[in-house]
Amino acid sequence: MTTRGVLYVHSAPRALCPHVEWAVAGVLGTRVNLDWIRQPAAPGTWRSEFSWQGEAGTASKLASALRGWHLLRFEVTAEPCPTAEGERYSCTPDLGIFHAVTGIHGDILIPEDRLRAALLRSQRGETDLEAEIARLLGKPWDDELEPFRYAGEGAPVRWLHQVV
Repeated sequence: MTTRGVLYVHSAPRALCPHVEWAVAGVLGTRVNLDWIRQPAAPGTWRSEFSWQGEAGTASKLASALRGWHLLRFEVTAEPCPTAEGERYSCTPDLGIFHAVTGIHGDILIPEDRLRAALLRSQRGETDLEAEIARLLGKPWDDELEPFRYAGEGAPVRWLHQVV
């Protein structure tokens, strides 16, 4: 089964751009040329977005290929398909990588065991339940990436809306 998704490179230093293209090409098994535009939220960096189609699990392969490059901010999404839920990966230099399973309407689906663990940590006084749930929903990543999601006047933008 195939699915589709989008890779959003929110910011990358110019020297890293060809490496991003090579990494994406390696995952997809085809040559990739991204259209890079300046990222006004971080002068000296570039942004791009790329729609892809591939087997279920491609989003995780793309995220794995790009994670660990300290100066790179990106998100990868995959739509649900008959054999797999949708996915969303977000990555920032400061926070590392976030993964969420998404349903057919784009909502984040939090597995029961992760909710139980968050509740247990809260009951033990190790953490605040509200902060735990915010983390499970990816709020720290959303907060850090939001200024980068807007690319500037005249640029193609796909907004990732936060559901409230």
